[in-house]
Amino acid sequence: MQIIPDRKSRYYRERQLRILYIGIGAGILLLILILSFAVKGCSSRKSKAASSSKAENISQTGSLTVTPEPKMDPVSLTLSVVGDCTLGTDEYFDYDTSLNAYYENYGADYFMANVKSIFSKDDLTIANFEGTLTESTEREDKQFAFKAPASYANILTAGSVEAVNTANNHSHDYGEESFNDTLKALDTANILHFGYDETAVTEVKGVKVGLVGIYELNDHLGREEQLKQNIAKVKQDGAQLIVVIFHWGNEKEEVPDENQKTLGHLAIDEGADLVCGHHPHVLQGIEEYKGKNIVYSLGNFCFGGNAYPSDMDTIIFQQTFTIDQNGVKDDNATNIIPCSISSDSDYNNYQPTPAEGEEATRIMQKIQKRSSWIKDGTVSDSETAAESDEEYDENSDAFTDSDLRNFAYCIQKLLQKFRNQRMRISLVIHNCIACTILRTVFNRNDPVVFVFG
Repeated sequence: MQIIPDRKSRYYRERQLRILYIGIGAGILLLILILSFAVKGCSSRKSKAASSSKAENISQTGSLTVTPEPKMDPVSLTLSVVGDCTLGTDEYFDYDTSLNAYYENYGADYFMANVKSIFSKDDLTIANFEGTLTESTEREDKQFAFKAPASYANILTAGSVEAVNTANNHSHDYGEESFNDTLKALDTANILHFGYDETAVTEVKGVKVGLVGIYELNDHLGREEQLKQNIAKVKQDGAQLIVVIFHWGNEKEEVPDENQKTLGHLAIDEGADLVCGHHPHVLQGIEEYKGKNIVYSLGNFCFGGNAYPSDMDTIIFQQTFTIDQNGVKDDNATNIIPCSISSDSDYNNYQPTPAEGEEATRIMQKIQKRSSWIKDGTVSDSETAAESDEEYDENSDAFTDSDLRNFAYCIQKLLQKFRNQRMRISLVIHNCIACTILRTVFNRNDPVVFVFG
């Protein structure tokens, strides 16, 4: 008997399978939707809880609570700045009374012995290094050229001087080689140096101090662009406190000229916190500009350039800065320490010494007087730079030791003209001429030894 397939039954079975597949798919889709809503609901509850907590904080404090950035505790830095340090001699000076002879006799510790305690207590001491440390014999064609062996850099180390400006008119006295030799000697002695296009940023007590040195004598206001670029450079290097040192002005002038004032003001406009200068070999006044100090001339300091300078007054200028996360505070805490470039009042023995008593008072009055000549960048109308600081009794026939020093200075200048022509005159003849004039003109019979240089 032939069996005929039940087509109707197979159709229903296939239909039931399709329904089953559709049901399973719908179930899976429904499960996915349920899980999605569950996750969203959980996130919503968390967000609401956070919003509720934030709203509660705002309602309690009245403002949004923000975690503050770490604050920088205020840091106090004391800087000392001094003038010309010529640690060497000219080959035409009398060697027996030169700075080099003192170095051979007394060693490196001798020169800063009387000021080391001051420099050791500060945080950074800055000087003008004027001369070369070299063995080169290729002297430039100039009136004065100073040099000493490389070991003389130890004078700075022994005196607790940490940084020096090298931008001045004696940095290349024996050519480019002598300048490079000087930098190497300073590096060996661990003395930080800066000047010309070389800037420096050093960290002191966690504060970055930027140092800029500008040589103004040849180009004057032509140095404006270099000044701007060098200040910008130390800023870019992270400097928080900026000191600009100028070698500028005119020798023996007691007030700054217009170039000094313009550059000094520009330095502060560009971001300097302190400006100091030297070259005149005498003290000039101090100006406060926009709350910052401009010390126009610090005078000489440890000065091997003259055994009998006409003016031996100098100062150590100190300023204490407070720096926090907002920058340098405007507290302007200064300390002026009056000094002499020598511990002997009759001649220069190359040993800077703090002044005491009446001498200290006299030097401070000199600074105050010369500062009063500077008003808003101009010389006072009531007083002129030509006014003498020397006290002279017109009723007295006696000449003071200051008169003798001035006389020695004048004779020295006269004899330098001979030296420029390479004409050497015996020291014995020098002293005979000087003593004769002393006896006939000044009525002085005490023995005096003049050293010309």
